[in-house]
Amino acid sequence: MGRHTPLFELHQELGARIVDFGGWDMPVQYTSQISEHHAVRRTSGVFDVSHMCVVDLKGARVRPFLQHLLANDVAKLRLPGKALYSCMLNEAGGVLDDLIVYFLSESAFRLVVNAGTRDKDLAWIRPIARQFDVEVTERTDLAMLAIQGPEARAKTAALLSASGAKVALELGAFFGRQIDDWFVARTGYTGEDGFEVMLPATEVVRIWRELNAAGVASCGLGARDTLRLEAGMNLYGNDMDERTHPFESGLAWTVAMQPNERAFIGREALEKALATPTRQLVGLVLEDRGVLRSHQKVVVPDGRSGETTSGTFSPTLERSIALARVPVGALQQVQVDIRGKLLNARVVKPPFVRLGKAMI
Repeated sequence: MGRHTPLFELHQELGARIVDFGGWDMPVQYTSQISEHHAVRRTSGVFDVSHMCVVDLKGARVRPFLQHLLANDVAKLRLPGKALYSCMLNEAGGVLDDLIVYFLSESAFRLVVNAGTRDKDLAWIRPIARQFDVEVTERTDLAMLAIQGPEARAKTAALLSASGAKVALELGAFFGRQIDDWFVARTGYTGEDGFEVMLPATEVVRIWRELNAAGVASCGLGARDTLRLEAGMNLYGNDMDERTHPFESGLAWTVAMQPNERAFIGREALEKALATPTRQLVGLVLEDRGVLRSHQKVVVPDGRSGETTSGTFSPTLERSIALARVPVGALQQVQVDIRGKLLNARVVKPPFVRLGKAMI
């Protein structure tokens, strides 16, 4: 038996199909993956993301601690509530995890890290935090919901007080704010607008039911995966891990190499990787008939090869799409080995879909 979120019994009551996900028993779908996907693209859907780990960091030296810990630079965070996406690297430049960090005050930040890496992440973070006298608190008292889609913000705000709704609807993109006993953030993992809400675990069943009553669809991990892939967003363990660095994982934009004197963990290895790039992460659209999955061989015209890292049928585009790690300089046309047959694919720049619109 895996770990359970506070919503587990409700998922069962709603008829969800439960699967193991990183040691957690999670809903993969309620009705159909396609209908849940379209609900998020067209109206709104809610996901249980309480398996993710919320970590509060406090201390006078919390900012320099995070500047050392993360590849992106929290010096960018000056306005309270502003969020930053970053990778946390090992000394070899490999990605230990990708995460979001929120600036709350000069002595308080909040991290949200992945479910499957939470134990590893905490074991990595805590001894480094002690060197900076930073207190690390895992917020096991909180649940977390992702409410996504063009109608998501309005339907979520309707559950708040009038004053709280006003604050929530005025949030800028990639900002979070404590509103009563909720922390409401305008972030997500679907390529749609919406909120991620951290709230007391004791309230989350009631809030899920109220969202359903307002027309927000219950959505599982299946739709979450097709949505995030359409949005060109990486999945830890597929598109990057400890064996890959950000520059070969489409995440160069999350690395702050300036200022030169910032000695973050993994910097030296990344400098070497920059000098001799060999691989890159690209998007693929299959032009022949078939389905792209992870770990399929990608053949480029000069005979070199790479591999798909994530792949799926895109419900929005009605095409098969993938992310793939290929040699630097791969041409626009490649072939993918699907069950021993080489099928034609076009190299594109993700995202494939953003805010419900095709981007390719």
